[in-house]
Amino acid sequence: MQNRLHVLVAENAAALPVAEALPALQAVLARTSNAVLVAPPGAGKTTLVPLALLDAPWRGEGRIIMLEPRRLATRAAATRMAELVNEPVGGLVGYRTRLDGATSERTRIEVITEGLLVRRLLFDPTLDGVACVIFDEIHERSVDADAALAFCLDLQRSLRPELKLVAMSATMDGAALATRMNAERVESEGRMFPVEIRHATRDLVHRRDLPDAMAAAIRTAIAQDEGDVLAFLPGVAEIHRARTALAGIDADVLPLYGELPPAEQDLALTPHPAGRRRVILSTSIAETSLTVPGVRIVVDGGFRRVPRLDVGTGLTRLDTVRISRAAAQQRAGRAGRVTPGIAIRLWTEMTTRAMPPHDQPEMMEAELTGLRLDAAAWQEAMGTDPADLPFPDTPPNGAFEAGRSLLEALGAVDEEGRITAEGTRMAALGAHPRLAAMMLAARTPAERAMAADIAALLEERDPLRPRRPAGGSRGAPPAAPADIRLRLDLLAGGDHPDADRAALSRIRHAARQYRRRLGLGRDIEATGDPAALIAAAFPDRVAQARGDVGSFRLAGGGSARLSKTDELARSTLLAVAGMHVRKAAEICLAAPLDRDNLPQTLMARAKEQVETTLDTTTGSVLARRRLRLGNLVLRDRTVTASADEVCALLCAQAAQNLAATLTWSDACRQLQARVETARTQLDRSDLPDLADAALATTTETWLAPWLTGVNRLSALAEMDLLAMLRATMDHASLKWLDRMLPTHLDLPGGRAQIDYLQPVPVAAARAQTFYGVTQTPRLADGRLDLRIALLSPAGRPQAITADLAGFWAGSWADMRRDMRGRYPRHDWPENPATASPPPPRPRRTS
Repeated sequence: MQNRLHVLVAENAAALPVAEALPALQAVLARTSNAVLVAPPGAGKTTLVPLALLDAPWRGEGRIIMLEPRRLATRAAATRMAELVNEPVGGLVGYRTRLDGATSERTRIEVITEGLLVRRLLFDPTLDGVACVIFDEIHERSVDADAALAFCLDLQRSLRPELKLVAMSATMDGAALATRMNAERVESEGRMFPVEIRHATRDLVHRRDLPDAMAAAIRTAIAQDEGDVLAFLPGVAEIHRARTALAGIDADVLPLYGELPPAEQDLALTPHPAGRRRVILSTSIAETSLTVPGVRIVVDGGFRRVPRLDVGTGLTRLDTVRISRAAAQQRAGRAGRVTPGIAIRLWTEMTTRAMPPHDQPEMMEAELTGLRLDAAAWQEAMGTDPADLPFPDTPPNGAFEAGRSLLEALGAVDEEGRITAEGTRMAALGAHPRLAAMMLAARTPAERAMAADIAALLEERDPLRPRRPAGGSRGAPPAAPADIRLRLDLLAGGDHPDADRAALSRIRHAARQYRRRLGLGRDIEATGDPAALIAAAFPDRVAQARGDVGSFRLAGGGSARLSKTDELARSTLLAVAGMHVRKAAEICLAAPLDRDNLPQTLMARAKEQVETTLDTTTGSVLARRRLRLGNLVLRDRTVTASADEVCALLCAQAAQNLAATLTWSDACRQLQARVETARTQLDRSDLPDLADAALATTTETWLAPWLTGVNRLSALAEMDLLAMLRATMDHASLKWLDRMLPTHLDLPGGRAQIDYLQPVPVAAARAQTFYGVTQTPRLADGRLDLRIALLSPAGRPQAITADLAGFWAGSWADMRRDMRGRYPRHDWPENPATASPPPPRPRRTS
């Protein structure tokens, strides 16, 4: 094998320039664990590097795993390497994707998609039997690739220091990644043929014009230049429109995108046997890894589809964005792999200067619930906290924490973020956590079969894609019906004129895989309520009709809409499985929910509560029993409020405004002040706090016992508040309070009321009441000062003093002179300290 591989490298050195860098790469891996290989497009790194490492002494009998970002590239890379070693795929070189694969015990190079390596790592964290992992096209920075690299680096530093890791890219600056990986960098200069860059004279007015502009540029290129054409468009819809616009051109027009059946993909990757010219209309799938032979002309539309997180809905949507300068360079390089070529860019040079230098990593803008669950599963296996994983870039905290919140709602992690037993089962299914929760919620084999079908359906492209009306209308085709039951009928063998057979084939294949993971046979019929299963996965997307037909409110917040002509538009309640986010959230897959027979999956997350309110007219208590799911009220009916519910509402209403709800007499306010004085000045902190703020927070303690039989707020104003406040203290405390801080002073001439609302308590009475009193009385056994307010016979204050004896001897003479003139019939002695008070006036009797 060693000699054959050496011959292979030598034979391909001229055609595959990366061969010149292989000795340096082998030397790096001989002395250290990690390497970053940067080689231009077409250098041959995908084909030659895994083969060149087979004979490395450090490999032993271990496998080399190479990651590819797409299923098409995975199969193509394995096929090309197998051809070079003259063996069938599945022998020395094998591959595996989510939908198919070919490996055997002889396989030593296994090409797999990035997501499959993440699943393998979670199932076998030590990667037993693997000697090297190669991350091809690492610059694309998908979430799965970043997760797989982080897990491998963590495994390497904790248990497998001998594990070799190689990151390969055609466009990125490898210095930052090399530092993150603690790796040495190897570069291949390559031998690219010159590529002539042609820019458009003006930019497109609107992106919808791109397919027509692409078709016009291709027609011109076919007429003026030689060679096959590779054209880059953002998505499948644009490919179909451009293909229609190229009708009648003297060339074979072939599409190339990930969802194509393998046989149709091979047509684009194989030269025409008769030498007829070809036009390949491709998504960004042809940027890297794939070799499209015969291409001398590249026509670049300048856009691509990328997953973006919509913060308003929490969903990941595919957004069409400008490519980066690095991607434009890589696309142009496809024209110069074997001969000088031409790259036609449908934008101006000025736009090129405004492009970002590199594409943004998917992790920075995608929804990260799946990554958060994978990180929690890795923590359970290896003990590494998710925050300590060596990601190439730190995941955005907001999206990472949002993922944790959703996982907690689904029962996958606990409050501390650690994976639960349910979460472990979810992670093992290898599906998005929502879909895993749905499959685990199914209880019978028939329900599990339906859950597997729905999961496969949601992971693939919608198999109902209405054809554009005849006549080539430029507008968007009409939306397919949203009812997911139509798709499930198709999977079960039904028929529909707009069914996408290729998509159905992929969905059925994925559903069979899920059935196997769930322990189901292929003959199990899928039956059950799809809405119940969807609600288990998307409780936040339960939608309730509101206002206009087709307008819905979502349980998780926000709103969504459905075409008024859709059969589900008049539904009261929907379980939504799929939405498109454009100007607004549009429901594209859903099933109707029966409001009177809600599934257990939904009832487990809903909360039923009785909500009480006050009738604004009568002030009486009204009660409604509501079943709430997030922002939705699923059920609402009037009930008779219980005594406890009435009491709770009245207490809450009173707490909002004690002064307006209850009748506050002066005696009540004086009691508050007396208790506060005792608490702060007489060391009686054991007495209750009767301040308004404290009373408002404890109405259920002091007010509730008095509300038996009360069902109107207005009745509170008629209650004896003084008795309520005194009831907060026991008899001994009340007796002590009345003795130490009495409401009145008993004097020889009568009683003087004490006002405790003043900074210093004030005892006020007519001057005659104090005749015979020689000293200012004190409160609390002499511990508390008291001031005296002397009133006129009409009850108006004439003097306030803290020294009654001094007042009698001094200022009294002036007051006496004034009072004798105004009230001559009253006694105004010269020395009140020795005078006898007048007899108390008899109380009036009715």
